[in-house]
Amino acid sequence: MGLTIMMNQLIEFSINHWEMVAVFLAILATLIFVESKGGAQGLTPSAATNLMNNENAVVVDIRPEKEFGTGHITGSLNIPATKMKDNLNRLEKHKNAPIIVVCKSGVTSGASAKDLKKAGFSKIYKLQGGIAEWQSSSLPLVKK
Repeated sequence: MGLTIMMNQLIEFSINHWEMVAVFLAILATLIFVESKGGAQGLTPSAATNLMNNENAVVVDIRPEKEFGTGHITGSLNIPATKMKDNLNRLEKHKNAPIIVVCKSGVTSGASAKDLKKAGFSKIYKLQGGIAEWQSSSLPLVKK
């Protein structure tokens, strides 16, 4: 019975506020399109750890050098997003290895991941939630 009432309220809201629903659906469709178009697969911190341990994945931290110095994943390479295209040669030897792109909160890593895919790297992933999610999962960071 409660589900029927909720559905009726949802339908009534949608009819009364059709403009808001239309804008929401347009934004949702755009987000789905952008994320599915050549984007990298997102990894949880535990999935990233497994990939690093089992397949020697390379972690590329795209945060600015100053932020990288405050704490980063062990063994990660710091290639700031603004300098990615100029530093692709640093990753050339890892072309066939899985690469995990990491940013501060998981929002900006998608663009760098797409740049790497365009450059011919095939196994590109992005860390969901970035360093913030890594830390909230109680995983270690190093400062060296």
